[in-house]
Amino acid sequence: MTRDNTTPHSAAEFDAKILATIPFYDSFHQQTIDLVRSLGELPRKWLDTGCGTGTLALQAQKNFPETEFTLADPSQEMLEIARKKADGNSVFVRSDSQSLDCPDNNFDVISAIQSHHYLDKAKRKKAVENCFRMLRPGGVFIVFENIRPLSEKALPCALKRWENYQTGCGKPPAEASQHIARFDTEYFPLNIPEHLRLLNETGFCAVEILWASYLQAGFYAFK
Repeated sequence: MTRDNTTPHSAAEFDAKILATIPFYDSFHQQTIDLVRSLGELPRKWLDTGCGTGTLALQAQKNFPETEFTLADPSQEMLEIARKKADGNSVFVRSDSQSLDCPDNNFDVISAIQSHHYLDKAKRKKAVENCFRMLRPGGVFIVFENIRPLSEKALPCALKRWENYQTGCGKPPAEASQHIARFDTEYFPLNIPEHLRLLNETGFCAVEILWASYLQAGFYAFK
């Protein structure tokens, strides 16, 4: 099936196949929601950039029914599926993170789940700076990304482990190998210190690691 977005799956098959591709993918959403629930103040406005098929927003809306959600993604096909999932308190925008033109200091929460690693370093920097601009002072930015090991010596082992996960979930070996071959060709992971440095240099006043396993990690940062 032809891809209509930057992920390895078409929009129509994404929900059915993503759990066999990304270890613990469903927990990324729960980790994000748990963190927002811990802030002590319900978010008024939440931007989910790179929203994909809208699964995070669907789950978040159940926890925060009064929150206004803006869902942004460059894929029209992804947005159409997200639109069908979401409730009426949502706004949909076709845009990537670095080009999104929402007002300054507008959102209490901005999330970017498995989306910025498709950008090269210059575009990723622009995307993070744009999210910082749109986040209100005191707001939180939550990002999950594919990452790379701290040492290049560990990379073959880490990639093989990820490939084994996919075949263990029933993915054909050739398809799993093809996905692993996208590393540094179709997506461009940073290591954890590089992520932390980017967030700090952007201007966030507090930057933390939220979660890490396999070759994925989550971070949160306050403006």
